[in-house]
Amino acid sequence: MESPANGTDDQQAWEEEDAVATAATGPSTEQVFEGEPVPSPSEMITARSVAVSVVLGATLSTVVMKLSLTSGYLPHLTVPAGLLGFFLSRAWTRVLHGCGAAAAQLPFTRQENALILTFAVACSNTANTGGFGSYILAMSRSSAEDDGGAENGGRNVEEPQIGRLVAFLFLTSFAGMFAVMPFRNSLIIRHHLTFPTGTATAHLINSMHTPLGAKQASKQVSAMFKTFGGTLAWSLWQWFFAGGEDCGFQSFPIFGLTAARSGFFFDCSMTNIGVGLFSPYKITISMVAGSLLANGVLLPYVKTKEGIWYPRGNHGAYGMFIGISMVLADGLFHLLCILLRTLRAMRKRRHSQLAAQPFMCLGVDDRPPARNFDDRRRAQVFLRDRVFDPAAVAGYIALSAASILLIPHLYPQLRPNHVAFAYLIAPVFAFCNAYGTGMTDVSVAPTYGRIAVLAFGSWVGLGNGGLVAGLAAGVILVSAVATASDLMQVFRTGYLTLTSPHAVFIGQIAGTVVGCVINPLIFWMLYGVYNGGDGAPDASFAKMYRGMAMLALSQQGLPRHSLLLCKVFFAMTLAVNVLGEVSARRGWRGGRYLPCTIAVAVAFFLPPEIPIGMFIGSIVMYLWRRLDGDGARARSPAVAAGLICGDGVGTLLWSMLKLSNARPPMCIMFLTPSVNKRLDAFLATVPTSS
Repeated sequence: MESPANGTDDQQAWEEEDAVATAATGPSTEQVFEGEPVPSPSEMITARSVAVSVVLGATLSTVVMKLSLTSGYLPHLTVPAGLLGFFLSRAWTRVLHGCGAAAAQLPFTRQENALILTFAVACSNTANTGGFGSYILAMSRSSAEDDGGAENGGRNVEEPQIGRLVAFLFLTSFAGMFAVMPFRNSLIIRHHLTFPTGTATAHLINSMHTPLGAKQASKQVSAMFKTFGGTLAWSLWQWFFAGGEDCGFQSFPIFGLTAARSGFFFDCSMTNIGVGLFSPYKITISMVAGSLLANGVLLPYVKTKEGIWYPRGNHGAYGMFIGISMVLADGLFHLLCILLRTLRAMRKRRHSQLAAQPFMCLGVDDRPPARNFDDRRRAQVFLRDRVFDPAAVAGYIALSAASILLIPHLYPQLRPNHVAFAYLIAPVFAFCNAYGTGMTDVSVAPTYGRIAVLAFGSWVGLGNGGLVAGLAAGVILVSAVATASDLMQVFRTGYLTLTSPHAVFIGQIAGTVVGCVINPLIFWMLYGVYNGGDGAPDASFAKMYRGMAMLALSQQGLPRHSLLLCKVFFAMTLAVNVLGEVSARRGWRGGRYLPCTIAVAVAFFLPPEIPIGMFIGSIVMYLWRRLDGDGARARSPAVAAGLICGDGVGTLLWSMLKLSNARPPMCIMFLTPSVNKRLDAFLATVPTSS
């Protein structure tokens, strides 16, 4: 950010602008912290932050790994990591203070908290993106017992080996970060993408570190922690009624039982409501429209063609392929727009004799002006650390070259040309997923992995080990795509907490490095102790992946008309995006009513209850603004953060209860009157124990 040229007039104009913005959006966060200096990256990386990060990362990795090897259920740990990092660091400081150590006098800042969060989440996410409980175990002999893979010359079976896993993770876990780095300023500042989870975590960190005496922020802090406590209590209360299959409030039939059977119900998830409070109305309405199109119109029609267009039970492939085609169309359109803006900015520099200034980031020079004091302050810190983007490009090329040479030695079923093609398309998928996650808070990285299993497995051929080749390629794509969106999430948190992008990137890299070492060790220990130490964990999720891959590779070609539908929706998405861009340039009023195509596309991958929950959040926000506009503008971010954070911690507690084999004592189900009468009649015939 540039300072105003004329101090008095421009400063007075900025102060008037800040006063208007504060009246419109509530108290300024950065004015509360204005008296605190922004620490340098070296001051954020302390012995305390390193120790807490390693302990927290190892703990969360163990939780994620154990869940992935059993149920396959993987909770979001970003918010719990932020909370645990705060309390562990406070405990560290108190212990040192009790010992009289000088290090206890070092203030614990929000930037250090954000850095601990970045490290811990990067470390634990490696357990997920590495595919230990899905792709890796799906290659093993224990998962191949029922499909004849072991008899196929051994080409479709690869037993896990700790050395190979460590090397494979180091080759695949960093590519997505380097691929998306050149777009960080464009996504965070110019497009001002929300990244709701990253925003909620930043609000949580800012609230916990609010200086004492900051009266203007006290209402926001109070609202957030009240909402956090209420949401956590609600989550735990729900657990008592989930004592069986289809039990609990996770399928509340808000539209009736008939609609609930098609997936249109409310799952009582406070996270979805919180994301709806953060999200613009256009996003949530577009997601509901996409869900209605996918689950209310398209898939029910496709089901009527079962046995004609596709084999039985494979109708979900249509939604997956159509959604991916729309995501790619939307992502490629915005990627092209960013590249064109960059070329235009470079041409303007040459004409204005500013070519000597360093090129900072794709698309950032065409960004809109900052809107208030917070935006200007955050952009100033975020842009202060200039990262040489060609270095990120060079890093991606070097990683790609190393992977092309080494991965075929780790998994001989993949040849160098297969790996080269995977790394050629990975940056496009990584950008598309990061952009979509910033808009909707939904990452579709697993879907890219499933498509990679099908595409590369068919390319290699089942007889040549296509199953292992497809699963290994799936890990490559999932790692690249997921880490790109994860990095943008923590960049958003760093942007809102004034954390140096250099420090965030270092924390992400360091956390991933530790994760690449510690997660294979955790996997190897758990893999050997399950089921009496026979090396065969109950990995139903991995068997499902192997069965899905076998079913896909045994078929001849794609489902009928799927490619035609992909082309139609790809063209429609491009047309809507072009029309929206033209409308924005020419000021057409009708452009505001065009749907957000990435939100429509993401809805194709989601069960309807997620868009429904987000839409309920938008309705709450609309009514709140109508009834108390000032209160809604001032406290809605804090309330949304409390909902997301409380639900995130509640989900972690649910996971711990599941790991301890605790069972809920009761079951609540929703039945039609006729079914309820039959159930009562049956129970009347069952003898009761005295």
